[in-house]
Amino acid sequence: MSDFFDNYFNIPKIIREKKEYKGHMTRVELLPDDYQYVFKKIQSHMWMFAAGSGYDMMKIHYDLIELFETGAAEGKHVLEITGEDVAAFCDELMRSAQTYTENWREKLNNDIIKKVGKRG
Repeated sequence: MSDFFDNYFNIPKIIREKKEYKGHMTRVELLPDDYQYVFKKIQSHMWMFAAGSGYDMMKIHYDLIELFETGAAEGKHVLEITGEDVAAFCDELMRSAQTYTENWREKLNNDIIKKVGKRG
């Protein structure tokens, strides 16, 4: 329960995280237009699946910004970074994040096990 309060009611932490987020979004604005577009589309897509406080998702976004900055500095096209299957790229990025799909899978399995039990 303390984790819940730490993530949702810790005002100094929220302010600190918001300031950090704004700084990272400023970095996105400095990227070439195609990188900005792809980043924002990925970000929007990933937030649909975020669970909990979303702090683990923020780390992924910040790492993605760094990856995009490197790619842009090297003169790479954005799709050289993500590949043409950007949805698959997002899936790979989200492997380390807590998502609602994980919650749904867990709930499905738990409900079935609770109702019908394991068969030996």
